[in-house]
Amino acid sequence: MTEDFEISPGKSIGDLGREALWFAIHSALAVIFMVATIVVMALFHPDPDAAGPKELGTLLVILIPMLAGFLIARAQGNDIARYVWITGILMFSAVCVWVIDLPTGPGLCNDCINGHILEKLYRTFFSISNGSGLMAGQGMAVGTWTPLSLIGYAIGAKYGLEARSDS
Repeated sequence: MTEDFEISPGKSIGDLGREALWFAIHSALAVIFMVATIVVMALFHPDPDAAGPKELGTLLVILIPMLAGFLIARAQGNDIARYVWITGILMFSAVCVWVIDLPTGPGLCNDCINGHILEKLYRTFFSISNGSGLMAGQGMAVGTWTPLSLIGYAIGAKYGLEARSDS
């Protein structure tokens, strides 16, 4: 009876396992390119309080993985690469829940308006000049840059697969 059960139309368990493995590999590659971008930026010792390096970092953690996703997908032709944005959305959602649960106090979003979780999230992930102080000040790197790198990688992979099919 179990032999007649089909998990996914036209795909064996081995095919699904390979797709899951490639999904994890592409997700890891996007994060690796993001970390490499941050390491290269850190070599220049930017001012941690200045807005410019954070804005440049945000742009680069989208563009570098996007370029990498484009080149890898074009060379490899793996269709799964275009779906790693899902990892970014799930990660952002999980980190949002974590931040909402973090306690506030002096230096830790103490002046966030009570009951307004959107301000707590905005200041943790998106505010460049007035951060919340939560997550040891790493909210932008963990909650914004990592999902953006995964989304950028997926966008690059989409265009890389299209360029591959055109040639």
